[in-house]
Parts: sequence; structure tokens; C-alpha cells
Amino acid sequence: MTDACIRGVVEAIHASPTQAVVYIAGGASQALGMLMSIPGATNTVLEAVVPYSRMSMIQLLGQIPNQFCSQQTAVNMALLAYNRALKLSRPGAPVLGVGFTGALASTRPKLGDHRFHLSTRTSDRLWVSTVTLSKGLRTREQEDKVSSHLLLKAMASACKVPATFNSELTDSETVDECEQQFSEDQELEQIINGEICFKVYPFLNETQVFNEERKIILSGSFNPLHDGHLKLLEVATRICGNGYPCFELSAVNADKPPLSVSQIKDRVKQFEKVGMTVIISNQPYFYKKAEFFPGSAFVIGADTAARLIDPKYYDGDSGKMVEVLSGCKRTGCTFIVAGRNIDGIFKVLEDFDIPEVVRDIFVSIPVEEFRMDISSTEIRKRSGL
Repeated sequence: MTDACIRGVVEAIHASPTQAVVYIAGGASQALGMLMSIPGATNTVLEAVVPYSRMSMIQLLGQIPNQFCSQQTAVNMALLAYNRALKLSRPGAPVLGVGFTGALASTRPKLGDHRFHLSTRTSDRLWVSTVTLSKGLRTREQEDKVSSHLLLKAMASACKVPATFNSELTDSETVDECEQQFSEDQELEQIINGEICFKVYPFLNETQVFNEERKIILSGSFNPLHDGHLKLLEVATRICGNGYPCFELSAVNADKPPLSVSQIKDRVKQFEKVGMTVIISNQPYFYKKAEFFPGSAFVIGADTAARLIDPKYYDGDSGKMVEVLSGCKRTGCTFIVAGRNIDGIFKVLEDFDIPEVVRDIFVSIPVEEFRMDISSTEIRKRSGL
């Protein structure tokens, strides 16, 4: 493939809205240079990791794989990369996870085939390819170049941009490809079972805030979504000064059965009607939400703030409470706190004794800017639901 052809493919990838995390080991190293050396990489590359040693790969996967160079390992790497991309990407941007593992020519002759496995994962598609090369036909550098070109082609396909060029493979070299498409229902099932961490429904008019990386998140069950939720998020966004306002609904609850796919889709319709973005996740706990959405501002009520700083919810250990909240602080997250009725008494952030070490991650919403005492529970009762 000519340099001009490579450049055209990479420029097309960078011009697409897709943002990617790439995990590669054992080959395709030149692809990273190609991606990073052509202007526009900031638009595409969120993170690139090379887990080259055995221990590095084991730590990435969270387990010892049956084979380090295998189709399943590439699939697992792509899924991990996809979930990582979800956490690092702009709100609502399409994301891509790439996994590559290879056994190419080395300083010592290999007993097995020279081969590599490549996988891409997007919201609705898993693609995987195994390529077996002819032994002795190429140097290591040449095999790396071939695998790099095919990785770029796979990324272009996942980004839905054209990439027409010769594969540089001979007729005797084999390519085994397969793919799996996912419906919306299947994607939501994957969230419920923990395979993927969340899904974004970007209903907000993105022309105004698309480039804002920081999320301002109001979490809840939204059964139903009401004017108080909308007003609260509006006020919190104004206080924060910048950010992408969105709602977050956890399909998995701490003390209730998980929501069904039909329940999730019914609640999502509420946000579509009002033109507001909603994220469906599988984490009911804020310390985990902070890992999912680093650098975000979480909009909460005083009742939730009271639980966050109550050692009772940390096995009675105040030190554990400080440790967990300090973890949230290290992710760059903050909590924007609105006043709320607690046992019949209206309370605000200033009514609570917050440990000094984490006090700065809590920001109060002035009562004169927002106060609404009605809850979704009361609305359901009034509606006879």
C-alpha cells in the first residue's frame, strides 16, 4: 500500500466522529505511528495500550488466558477497549474498541504458524479476523506492516469510512472473518449482565455542547421523569458553568431486581420526548459511577448526600467512608447538592458535617435557585400507580 493510500485511510478515520481505544500486542505496532503521525489523531485516539509482557496482558484481561495469541483473547481485548472508550469519550460520540494479538516472526523460529487475531467492537457489532501468514515470506518488520495495514482497514470499516486497498496477502495466506450484530435489546441485556458498562441515548441537541467532555449527571429511577428533574439539571448546569447535561438510569439496583429491557426502553422514551440525553448504566453506587464517568459532576439531593457521608453505609467505618469518597475525588468528580426534605425537615448541604478531606467535592445549590419538594414516589401515589 502506498503512503498516500495509508494517509487517505487515516485521514478518513480521523474525520469520522468515532473515538477509539486500541489494545495491541505482538504486532501491528506501525499502525499506532500511522494513526498518531497524521493530523487529527486527537479526534480519534482516546488511548493506545501495548500490553506486551505476559503480566501486562494478564493484568489487562483480569485473568490468565488459555492462549495469549488467540481469537478469544483479541475479542476480550476489544471488549475491554470498547468499555474503556465509553468512559473516556465525548458524551454521545460513537466509540470503538480494538483488540489485536499476534505471533509474528521473531529472533527464534516459531513452531506454530505466523498469525494474528484482530477484533473490533462497536455498540452494535463485534467483528473478528484471524490471519495466517506464510512462514519465511517476510521479515518481522514486513509482517508487522501487513498486520498494521489490516488493523487500519478494520478501524476504517468500524468507523464506516471507505478503505479500499490491497491486503498485501498472497493467495496461500488465509483469512478467517466473522461478525455478530447486536440489536438495541441485546445491547441493553449486555448492560444488565455486566458485559458492557453503559449505553448513551444522545437526545440532546449536540450542536450546542458536543465538544464538552465533562458530564453533568443527574442519576435516578425516573419513574416518572418530572419537571423537578429537568429544572434541577438546568440549575446545576448553570452553576457548573460548562459541561454536557445528561440523566443517568441504572438498570441494576442495589436492593431491587434489575429493570427489564422493556422497562428501560419505556423510561428512555421520556427523555426522547423532552430532548434530553440519558445514559443507561449498570452501577447503582456512586463510587462506581465515578469510575464510569471520570471528571463528572453528579447532581444529587441532600438525602443522597446524607447517605454518602453516613458511616452506617460503610459497615459503620468512617475511615472507609472517607476512603471511598477520596476515591471519587481522585477521579475528578464532584457532587452538586440540592436541598431536600428528610423526615419532614428541609435540609441543605450546609446542615451536614462533611469530613474536611472531601469537603471540596461537595457544592451546594442555593435554595433560592432551586427547591422542589415533590418526588417521583409522590407523583406515582397521586396518579394511583
